[in-house]
Amino acid sequence: MNNDQAAVLREKVLKKHQNSLRNCKTIAVLSGKGGVGKSNLSLNLSLALTKQKQRVLLFDMDIGMGNIGILIGQTASYTMVDLLEKKLSIQQIIKKGPRDLAYVAGGTGISSVFEWSPSDLAHLIQELNSLTNQYDYMIFDMGAGMSESVLKFLKAVDEMIVVTTPEPTSITDAYAAIKLAASYSVSAPVRLIINKTLSDKEGNETYERFNRAVQQFLNISISLLGIVPNDQAVQKAVNRQMPFLLQNPASKASISLIEMVSILIPQDNRITAKNEGMFIRRLKRFFLER
Repeated sequence: MNNDQAAVLREKVLKKHQNSLRNCKTIAVLSGKGGVGKSNLSLNLSLALTKQKQRVLLFDMDIGMGNIGILIGQTASYTMVDLLEKKLSIQQIIKKGPRDLAYVAGGTGISSVFEWSPSDLAHLIQELNSLTNQYDYMIFDMGAGMSESVLKFLKAVDEMIVVTTPEPTSITDAYAAIKLAASYSVSAPVRLIINKTLSDKEGNETYERFNRAVQQFLNISISLLGIVPNDQAVQKAVNRQMPFLLQNPASKASISLIEMVSILIPQDNRITAKNEGMFIRRLKRFFLER
């Protein structure tokens, strides 16, 4: 074996070792109310991560009203409904989107993703377990509502991202969602995205007021992940059923998503092997163990 071949072999072994230490970070994206742009941000944040060579699987958890496929102009052959009703494997329902993004469509026919029987949940958890070494991030675009099952799921994820706007009703609903999660002992760190702002100043002031209230009344400190301006490029992309990050990568909204990823990745890359599989273990404990 010559020196070049030995170097290639060492690189492969090192890469395999590094991959074995990488944990699949699980993030739930939620909002207190509809209409704040949560699904659109989930999609474009996922694409911003893939742009940085991260392997991402995006789940549309809004069963019956999922719109990730609509936002990218695709129709999925199989959905979460098929995973359960037909007991398909997760690999059969994963669809490839733009930029190598993998996603699972929500489908229709079930009123809530979490109103499943124990056997349904056991099948889902088993299938999710088969994926944790294949992706760097699993992002769950949560549906509306905060049922007990939703709260159990939030207790299992590594992190929550709450999306709000400067609108008072949006802020109130986002606060209520965090309060309910806290009352259910959800301990995952919370990051906030302020969407549809008129300026950075408005976004920062909204965050400061929100964080003060959460600290004072809930004894929780939340971090600001990013501020997304009210950008016409976003609506134009939605109308064309194309992610705004791809339709107009130089737009202010796109730049804000790229900046968010630069915050996420440096911290997440320090995860060690001992954390691997915690998401699955927590799901089993909260949903299956009695």
